[in-house]
Amino acid sequence: MHPIVKNILAVVAGLLIGSTINMSLIMVSGNIIPPPAGADITTVEGLKASIHLFTPINFLFPFLAHALGTLAGSLVAARFAATGRLIAALTVGFFFLAGGSANVLMLPSPLWFVITDLGLAYLPMAYIGYRLGAPKVA
Repeated sequence: MHPIVKNILAVVAGLLIGSTINMSLIMVSGNIIPPPAGADITTVEGLKASIHLFTPINFLFPFLAHALGTLAGSLVAARFAATGRLIAALTVGFFFLAGGSANVLMLPSPLWFVITDLGLAYLPMAYIGYRLGAPKVA
């Protein structure tokens, strides 16, 4: 298989795996850490209206979903890319960073969460995914 095609497929696979992990964690988060009383988290409008009720613990799973989704996606991209493994991993990280940035613009989150999420959940996790996913050189 041509290396460019393999690299593109590695990034796409990383995005699919990372997105699946991200959404899985978001879906189970309400069962593990219940939302505040009266919060409607089933719609974006309900989330916007009730996000002021959230405490720091309610932001744990969104952060974990973003960080672990990016980590897993970048690891997959780095592991299966033919060349440019760091570029493949960081590409996944930048895609997730773009999604996280859009999320910040759509949902009014506390500043501490925005800084933590955008600063730690995407590009640092993509680099760690690269380090874990790239084959070890003897």
